[in-house]
Amino acid sequence: MAAQEFIKSGLRTVEMEALAVSQLAPFINHDFEIACETILACKGRVVVTGMGKSGHIGNKIAATLASTGTPAFFVHPGEASHGDLGMITKSDVVIAISNSGSTAEVITILPLIKRLGIPLISMTGDPESVLSQSACANLNVSVTTEACPLNLAPTTSTTVTLVMGDALAIALLESRGFSAEDFAFSHPGGALGRKLLLRVGDIMHKDGEVPKVTMDQLLQDALVEMTKKGFGMTTIVDANNKLLGVFTDGDLRRVIDQKIDISAASMKDVMSASPKTISRDILAAEALTIMEAATITALIVEDENHSPVGVLHMHDILRAGVV
Repeated sequence: MAAQEFIKSGLRTVEMEALAVSQLAPFINHDFEIACETILACKGRVVVTGMGKSGHIGNKIAATLASTGTPAFFVHPGEASHGDLGMITKSDVVIAISNSGSTAEVITILPLIKRLGIPLISMTGDPESVLSQSACANLNVSVTTEACPLNLAPTTSTTVTLVMGDALAIALLESRGFSAEDFAFSHPGGALGRKLLLRVGDIMHKDGEVPKVTMDQLLQDALVEMTKKGFGMTTIVDANNKLLGVFTDGDLRRVIDQKIDISAASMKDVMSASPKTISRDILAAEALTIMEAATITALIVEDENHSPVGVLHMHDILRAGVV
């Protein structure tokens, strides 16, 4: 096979599958509405089943539903006949996928689904098939031909089924008012989850890690505290642990430029009053935005009594994977 033939074959497949997807639009119809309404009314979970390639697609559809606000899982139809049907309850909805609509392993479990009175939604390429006729709604995923030149390997048909599953999941997502924060709760390990869930209090340095000096202490004492705690800054507090100011590496450069005697100066003479602070309850991503806007690398975390209870450094946000 010549090199250019690989390109030609690949492009042909892409074009055929893109065309098949574009022809799916008329099948987003009344049955699609019924399927959405049936799932929204479901008190249990959506159980997706399918054999072979349809099963692989079903696995993905179940995963997409579950991560977008519709509790769902996949059951292999072959295993269902040998005990796994016990996973399906009367409160559930079943989505059965079969391009032919007559897959034996799927048809075998239909009587029990019907006996339990479980709503059945089918995804088939044959609206007249046994599976289609047994369903309260059939999502038509028929295609003219597979991308496989033998018209045998499930290719175009599986792509179209996958798209129909995505269409169903997104319609349900929008109907439920599913938000980015809801998505984050089901993806706590992902970047989006960390960005939308992780709060300053989860990653800040606290207690003895917070650098503190009083305003009557000498500047050289503050430098020792800054070196010990390693944030390039220290808070200045009064006798009641109320925040009065901050002293940073930048302030130290200013002191040196002004030729102030480091060994004699007290903190009240060199501190910066009204430092930029944050609450422990805000999102770490929001704290990062504040840092970037102010061109600083650390923020003081204060409580409702204006006492410093933590320090958040840019490195903490980076280590947490917020960005």
